[in-house]
Formats: sequence, C-alpha cells, structure tokens
Amino acid sequence: MTAATATTDLADAYSGYLDHLADADEYAATDLAIGLLDAGVPAERVLLDLVAPAQAEVGERWARNEWSVAQEHAATHISEQVVAAVSAHVKARPTGGRVVVACMDGEWHALPPRLVAEVLRLRGWQVTFLGASVPAAHLVSYLHRYDAHAVALACALPMRLPYAHRMIEACRRSDVPVVVGGRGFGTDGRWARRLGVAWAPDAPSAAELIADERALRGAPPARLAHLADDEYASLVRRRGELIDSALAELRERVPAARAYTAAQLDATVSDLGHIVDFLAAAVYVDDPSLFTEFVEWLSGILGSRGVPAGAIVLPLEHYAAALRDFPRAARALALGCAALPATAR
Repeated sequence: MTAATATTDLADAYSGYLDHLADADEYAATDLAIGLLDAGVPAERVLLDLVAPAQAEVGERWARNEWSVAQEHAATHISEQVVAAVSAHVKARPTGGRVVVACMDGEWHALPPRLVAEVLRLRGWQVTFLGASVPAAHLVSYLHRYDAHAVALACALPMRLPYAHRMIEACRRSDVPVVVGGRGFGTDGRWARRLGVAWAPDAPSAAELIADERALRGAPPARLAHLADDEYASLVRRRGELIDSALAELRERVPAARAYTAAQLDATVSDLGHIVDFLAAAVYVDDPSLFTEFVEWLSGILGSRGVPAGAIVLPLEHYAAALRDFPRAARALALGCAALPATAR
C-alpha cells in the first residue's frame, strides 16, 4: 500500500483489514492501521472508519452463523490490539479534565467504549478506561478518589437497562455528569431519554457533549413513574421459576428436548433466561418495542443456525400464561408473538 492510496482509499483498507481479521493475522492488521497513520490518515478516521465498521461486520458474521464464537473473539482481540497500537503511535497528550469510560456492570462488549475512550484522548481529554463489566460500587469509589469531569457509560444489550439506570444514578449522586451510548439504549437513544440521561450516537457526538457541561447536565428527568406498581420487581423475583417451568413444558411437549446434550440444555436455558431478561427490561422502560425487537433478532439468530422461528413461540406462550396478571409483560409477549413470521405462529 502506497502513501497515496492509503490517504485516499479507506474502502480498500477496510476490505484488507477484514481479510486480516478473517485470517487472524494480528501483525498484518496492525501494520495496515499504522501504515494509514504514516500516510497521513487521521487517527480518529482509522478508529471510526476502519476498526469500528469492521467490528460491526464481525458481529454480523457471527449473527449469520458465518463465523464461530472463537473467530469472533479472535477478531475482536486483534482489533483491540490495533486500537492500542494506534494510541501508542499517536501519543496524544491531555489538555483537558479527566473522563472515565466504562461498561455497565454485566456488559462485556468493551471494544466500542474503548474506541470512544481513544477518540476522547485524541481530542485532549485525560481518559481513564475501566473496561468491561464495572460494578457500580467500584465505579463510584473510583469517582470519589479522582476528580472526574464526566463519566461515559456503554451498554450494548437492552436487557441491562435496569442495571444501567442504577449505575447512572450512582454516578449522579457523586455529582459527576453522565453520557451514555451503545445499542442497548436504542438506535435512536429513546431508552436513554426514558432513563433521563444524555445520550450520544457515536464517539464524536460523545466528545461534543462532554465538552458542553451544560448540555451534559441538561437531560430531562427520567420517566419511570410506572415502576411504582411493582410489576417489574415481581417479574424479576419470578425469573428462576419462569425458566424452570418453561423448560419443563418444553420437555413435555417436545420429546427431542428430553435427549438434549449438556451443551444444548445450557443453550436452551440461556435463551429462556434472555427472554425473561429482555421482557423485564421492556417492562422497566415501559416500551414493548424493546421486547419485539429482541424476539425478531433471536428469530434471525436461531434461523441462521437451522432452528425454526416456531421454537420461540412455545416459551412466549408459556410466559404469557404464567404472567397473565402482569399487564405490561402480557402486552409485550403478545406483540412479540405477533412479530414472528405467520408460519411460526
């Protein structure tokens, strides 16, 4: 790759970068990124126009069952090493205050917030990146020890929203303004608005928000008055019972389920739990679209692996019968069933 092509054709670089990820070639991927920097491509573009979209494609290849979990993890590790190499090559020096970047407790998708952290660093902030799954108490303790200008929190999965809200409120009690991002808050940030927190769709927007403290602190209050009726808390208390009874009915009605291997059984229990967790999150923010979007996503994931969409109907119907006295949950379940293909129902 020559300097001329590097500066003008990130599309070619992107294709080559994906090939290096597919080949698990960390050294070639790193050399490509550093070559772009040496050719004059700004580091922010390398991070946001090369590494970020490549990581999104990695996730899509896993979702389409084209790549295994092992391949996805290997590619993610390589991109993490590339981000570190870009950061070391640029050696940005801080001129602004401290910004703490972290994943929500239970959130393990650390590369997107790492990209945000590096963009903030490039723009002059002193950044502390705490990584994946940071417990709220540990984050608050860190904020008490260091004088942070702001906290940037990432959430990739909407089922973590109740925990995200508690983490956001814990930061606010420390008088540190918060900005959030990630698909877990909705592609348009609607669940961030429901939680009453500033939301950024991408790293540059997060940097602009953090630079404007008035805007950062100016988010409208949370709209969660419906939680007073205790439906969410009651649903969460019944989680284990719901999973156990759904699994028992599955074994009764689908004879093949009785012969599942340990791995198949673990995957089934995990899916049953995810259905309850996404349902609970939909109840928490009072938005059934959170659940229907998950059902559509799960249907696609299972379909790519040869599992018919009809396999989702049985647990949805089971949960609907068990939760008939839970109005918001019942509505979300009904809409979730309706979102499946007619042949599945």
